[in-house]
Amino acid sequence: MPLSASHPRSGAMAADRPPVASRRSSWLDDQKRSFLRMVSHELRTPLNSIIGFSEIISKELSGPLGSPQYKEYAEHVRQSGLKLLRLVNQVLEIARLEGHVTDLAACAEPLDHAVDDALAGLREEIESRGVQVRVEGQGSLPSVLADPRGLRTVLTNLLQNAVTFSPEGGEIRLRAQPAPGRVVIEIEDDGEGVDPADIPRLLRPFEQGENALTRSTEGAGLGLPIVALLCRAMGGALRLLSEPGRGMKALVVLPTP
Repeated sequence: MPLSASHPRSGAMAADRPPVASRRSSWLDDQKRSFLRMVSHELRTPLNSIIGFSEIISKELSGPLGSPQYKEYAEHVRQSGLKLLRLVNQVLEIARLEGHVTDLAACAEPLDHAVDDALAGLREEIESRGVQVRVEGQGSLPSVLADPRGLRTVLTNLLQNAVTFSPEGGEIRLRAQPAPGRVVIEIEDDGEGVDPADIPRLLRPFEQGENALTRSTEGAGLGLPIVALLCRAMGGALRLLSEPGRGMKALVVLPTP
């Protein structure tokens, strides 16, 4: 006998079946993930080849090039490839976060390890600008509840921003203060700073500040928006404090384990 709307099993079957809107949302999320995986592979693979082969050429690993200009050109290609790869990574990260298709797995993460990893990745930039990074309480920083990769992305982007806008030979200060149920991470630089009214624009993708230093700096303005979205996705928040001529302080609030 066919099941009618009044049959007792028909209601159970309907209850077991996900709503149409939910199934469509799940399908769209799967499509977004597939698209981002494809784009990530198709863009990163040739870029990594360009970077790798240009490094081999610039270091003359297979023999001398002849004219020293060729070595210089190869290094320019490598540096350009690295900048483009960084931009691709940031655009894909923004797409994942705004599309809610990034998979974050929060766990207890020691800040000491995450800070060390972030600084190691920025060592070349820090040394080239002669900037000093002072980590207060290094070796005894608290742990936070965060996604390991997400936490390192947050710290790397904020430290890189501080390095970029610090004067040569300047100092960047990082500290972490435990509070009930949360940890407040502060990263402060001695750069030119920005007008407080300009801060909301800095947290929007592809926006930059209005002062001359910011306008003359390379970048698509994605670092701070990525940090804000990641902090929110990990149950925390980002706050920026700045005044012209007084640098910038970034406050990251994350839950405790």
